[in-house]
Amino acid sequence: MKALVLAGGKGTRLRPLTHTSAKQLVPIANKPVLYYGLEAILNAGITSVGIIVGDTAVEVMAAVGDGSRFGLDVTYIPQEEPLGLAHCVLIAQEFLADEPFVMYLGDNFLVDGIADLVDAFREADHDAQILLTKVAEPQFYGVAELGPDGEIIGLEEKPEHPRSDLAIVGVYTFSPAIHDAVRAISPSPRGELEITDAIRWLVDNGYRVHSHLVSGYWKDTGRLQDMLECNRIVLEAIERDIRGTVDGFSEITGRVVIEPGAIVENSVIRGPAVLGANTKISGSYIGPYTSIGESCVLQDSEVGYSIILGESSITGVSGLTYSLIGRNVEVTRATGIPNMNQLVVGDHSKIQVRA
Repeated sequence: MKALVLAGGKGTRLRPLTHTSAKQLVPIANKPVLYYGLEAILNAGITSVGIIVGDTAVEVMAAVGDGSRFGLDVTYIPQEEPLGLAHCVLIAQEFLADEPFVMYLGDNFLVDGIADLVDAFREADHDAQILLTKVAEPQFYGVAELGPDGEIIGLEEKPEHPRSDLAIVGVYTFSPAIHDAVRAISPSPRGELEITDAIRWLVDNGYRVHSHLVSGYWKDTGRLQDMLECNRIVLEAIERDIRGTVDGFSEITGRVVIEPGAIVENSVIRGPAVLGANTKISGSYIGPYTSIGESCVLQDSEVGYSIILGESSITGVSGLTYSLIGRNVEVTRATGIPNMNQLVVGDHSKIQVRA
């Protein structure tokens, strides 16, 4: 069995961060979300992985390499334009050949992995297996409608008026029958070959399509609130590990990871939290559910429930919360009169300031 991992796409919901970075490489607890998926694939007993890459191919390839660091054998498959999930299957047919496979969206996060899903598919006689979970805003997802006996009677991609609250989780298992389906469908009004249309084609043509409700935690990490929630879930499970330097004037409480080379001076760290290697925290407060990347500098600041990527600095800023700070970002306190805020903000950003 093989795996097809989707690591292309534009990442529009996480702009401006994804103007310059792959959405699949945004870190959760200081580890790119894509890595969690690759580890889940290995834990399911799959080692042959094809990765679909797009505009951010260079960055993804640099982060994953040949896959050996994960125990995987990786093949990269370029997609010139993001033309839909079913299009990814179409262009990966040579790699997939006639083997069954799991398709994993690289920005999805399942805390319990996919081993049970893959084992169930191997043991059953299905042509496709989809995971479903109840969500509050189904209009943002592929949505499945089930009949009275749990059978799939309808599938829609991001419908304006959803017929159910059952979202299709971004992990699928397929037999080679899916190749006939992706060749048979036409582009949707969005101009994409939708995987929901391909699965519906399988249903309509008498193929065996099974659905399963996810019992564990799942998130599509395409939005800020989802990234922060995933960060919280992962940090809840960490163990205290202090390998950096903490002075005698600092207070470290709870499950806190301080990676080698990190320095904490005259500060308070409330776990769960992670401080990356070579980061320096001075005269600051780091609240729960915060992950700070490598080589950051925080001085005289207060930060909580946030993700801060590597090589950024925050100086003299209090009350920073519910935030996602990109790489090489500088945040400082404004000085002088009048008491005004000064912003240099890129396209598609969202800023909240206290009036």
